[in-house]
Amino acid sequence: MTAHVLPEQKKPKLIVVVAFDRGEGGELFTAYGPTDQQSEERAIRTAQALAPKHVGVIAWSREADPALGDYGPPKTLFFSGEVPDME
Repeated sequence: MTAHVLPEQKKPKLIVVVAFDRGEGGELFTAYGPTDQQSEERAIRTAQALAPKHVGVIAWSREADPALGDYGPPKTLFFSGEVPDME
């Protein structure tokens, strides 16, 4: 009898870009996004294009299986300026 080992499937990745501006009271608010991106490279390019136009921008990814509620730790791909702490 042979043991069949299935290759480990890659978990889907959640890849997001968010840009922030400041309100009249000085608080950060979301000015763009969060938007899902097709790849980490595209997220970085999008964030870099937004950076000169906003107070802060961040692109991040994490392994995620929303159906199971399984989320890995976030990985920062790019950030510029002021962004709120990630939870």
